Amino acid sequence: MPVLTNSPGAPLHPDAILDALDPEQREVALALAGPVCVLAGAGTGKTRAITHRIAYGVRTGAYPPTSVLAVTFTARAAGEMRTRLRELGVAGVQARTFHAAALRQLGYFWPRVVGGAPPQILEHKAPAVAEAARRIGASVDRVAVRDLSSEVEWAKVSLVTAEDYVKAAAADDRPAPSGFDHQTVARLVAAYEDVKTERGVIDFEDVLLMLADMLGSHPHIGDQVRSQYRHFVVDEFQDVSPLQHFLLDQWLGGRKELCVVGDPSQTIYSFTGATPHYLLDFTRTYRDAQVVRLVRDYRSTPQVVHLANDVLRRGRVTGALELVAQRPAGPPVSFTTYDDDEAEAAGIAARAARLVADGVRPSEIAVLYRTNAQSAAFESALSDAGVSYQVRGGARFFQRRDVRDAVVLLRGAARSSDPDQPMPEQVRDVLLSAGWAEKPPAARGATRERWEAMQALVGLADDLAAAASEDAPATLQGLVDELAERASAQHAPTVDGVTLASLHAAKGLEWDAVFLAGMNEGLMPISLAETDEGVAEERRLLYVGITRAREHLDISYARSRNPGGRATRKRTRFLDGIWPDDGRGRGRTGTGRAQRGQARAQLTGHANVELFDALREWRLSVARETDKPAYTVLGDATLAAIAELRPTSTAQLARINGIGPAKIDRYGPTLITLVESAAERD
Repeated sequence: MPVLTNSPGAPLHPDAILDALDPEQREVALALAGPVCVLAGAGTGKTRAITHRIAYGVRTGAYPPTSVLAVTFTARAAGEMRTRLRELGVAGVQARTFHAAALRQLGYFWPRVVGGAPPQILEHKAPAVAEAARRIGASVDRVAVRDLSSEVEWAKVSLVTAEDYVKAAAADDRPAPSGFDHQTVARLVAAYEDVKTERGVIDFEDVLLMLADMLGSHPHIGDQVRSQYRHFVVDEFQDVSPLQHFLLDQWLGGRKELCVVGDPSQTIYSFTGATPHYLLDFTRTYRDAQVVRLVRDYRSTPQVVHLANDVLRRGRVTGALELVAQRPAGPPVSFTTYDDDEAEAAGIAARAARLVADGVRPSEIAVLYRTNAQSAAFESALSDAGVSYQVRGGARFFQRRDVRDAVVLLRGAARSSDPDQPMPEQVRDVLLSAGWAEKPPAARGATRERWEAMQALVGLADDLAAAASEDAPATLQGLVDELAERASAQHAPTVDGVTLASLHAAKGLEWDAVFLAGMNEGLMPISLAETDEGVAEERRLLYVGITRAREHLDISYARSRNPGGRATRKRTRFLDGIWPDDGRGRGRTGTGRAQRGQARAQLTGHANVELFDALREWRLSVARETDKPAYTVLGDATLAAIAELRPTSTAQLARINGIGPAKIDRYGPTLITLVESAAERD
């Protein structure tokens, strides 16, 4: 992909903005008048396209920067959008989440419309839901309160009132939460609203609902907002809920200056009320809409892209885009079967440690799983392997006490900083008293986590200094201001540890190496997915997981839950016809020719097919001699890697997944001979 060469933050000539884009992204940037629908596959540079569109519109004078409101779904995405616009030399554009934008406007207009300060916002629904349950005589425990809170939230974002809940839940084929019938939930929804009213508080959904009502029922307020914001950009449009769309309609006020960006294949939040309906029907709503498709994948290797496309193709996913890989070939996708969950966690930890030893930064590695309960095994295994990690979804970075204390120290130091001392050096001097050191501590747990948090601040300081110009060098006050902005947006700097995250939490992120763990029936798709729609969403969730990987992708499952347990688990149905034959898979019996074709399915255009077949013949002979299943010698993924990388030394062999020291000692010379023989034939 073309890159910009101007200094960071400097205003760019419009032509330079366009020169940095591929043809389809350029088409997006030139589509300055709405309505515009950008269908953007994973890794295709959608954020780049829409930020350059905004920058191009501003630089050409098509619209003032303060007339643009760009909304997205996470504070991280909004922060990234603001950063990119700043790098393009564009200031004044509002890039916020739906809730942040709505809260800002509601806080501004509330004193004029209602009087006084806006009501306090409930951070968590649980206490109010528990009180509502008590009032209607429903017996609830902590788990039931959590489930009922989620159901209340679904009703509100779906614009479903207590009076309409029973009919809406039945129409949506929605299971009753925690065993309560729909009528009881409807009564609870009504009681929950009464509790909030009596306490004088509102929830996050009320922020959007109240602002939308204010804009619609007070014409002078609506006109003021619409005169300010005349151009709208909505990212992740496939995740818009009815409530968010209702607010968007009020912002637009019947106008068409709207650019939406989304991917139907990444719709994974329908349980929260999100729906791809608005994206899929955009051209029906706006008959004159310009549609641009971004399919050039700049993130992942052809091997990863091929798998992602294959998973969607086999599921006949509605609106799926066929990605076209732009990166050079990488290692084959690895498919690994373990005996039990403990072995899977240990195996993944060992492979992660090997990647780190080969130079991959821990922060560029992720272990993704279907449920948060799976994280404990990987935390333990990574600790045993001496690999640092962070659990995404834990305590927010800026809410950690050690981080808050460090920011206070930096703020104090900024008041009397030495202008002649480079900012990164000042930061290191300050953080020495907050638990930072040049080298990480040998200790694990809280001590290591504190050091990693401080190291993330040091890394941010280095990044800001590197991006600054000679005329305007980075300052300690500038870092403090950046941290304040990031804290308000929850845009945390990167902590250098392997990321452990659920597949849902991984949306919008990417890593050099990704391990997809627990890919067996019951977890993928999860057993709760009982409808066709639910199973289809689980397939899309797997697609999201696959497309998080840039280069290394390892997919695994365990045959049993506990060591020594019965091997009753089956791998996920979503990989039927894709998973290499291991002698035990579902639907893998058949002729040798059919099995060979299934094994070859994972090869790339860079692999030597004749060498691959020769390796399989050799493996079969070894299996017969030792009276063991062929997969215990070497797996198909490992043979495919050998056929592609063609190692000519034991050191090169050691870098391939699936070959440990023992197998190198046993088979290494023979494998190298087979590779050399194939090279001579070429």
